[in-house]
Amino acid sequence: MDVLLSSISEVFTPFVILLMVLGVFIGLIFGTVPGLTSTMGMALFVPFTFTLEPIQGISFLICLHLGGVSGGLVASTLLGIPGTPSSIATTFDAYPMAKNGEPVRALGIGVVASLVGGLLSFIALTTVSPLISRFAVQMGPFEFFALIFFALSLLAVLAQGSMLKGITAGFIGLAIG
Repeated sequence: MDVLLSSISEVFTPFVILLMVLGVFIGLIFGTVPGLTSTMGMALFVPFTFTLEPIQGISFLICLHLGGVSGGLVASTLLGIPGTPSSIATTFDAYPMAKNGEPVRALGIGVVASLVGGLLSFIALTTVSPLISRFAVQMGPFEFFALIFFALSLLAVLAQGSMLKGITAGFIGLAIG
């Protein structure tokens, strides 16, 4: 608990808060413009973080990513073009709402859904990741074999229409991995 409180006190300094606001603003711009993603924004701004302290740089990049992912819903809602890959599903519901004269409502629902999803994901990550990491460290060759065998079996089941394409995609994925 002491570590959490000291971390919070280091993150919520005026300069770090300014960097976080700047990161969210830049991320919103990168997410709103179709073709520019939060990943591209982070890649472009990593050199900027070299001059910062680690807490400042990581806070800036996290907020840039969150702003970019949230900004993707603006283009999806108003233009019907996903601003980021994660906002593709937003075009299915929000764009028709915007065309029917409810763009503000669609944007509001998207922002609230993004906030709730982000908070729930953060809570799940902070509570479950220690358990997963303990399990992953204990994995041996047999468990890795079983995991890979399950993945290849799943790939074969999902590629029923064209087995050759499915197996080729699986081997390309293994080669890249």
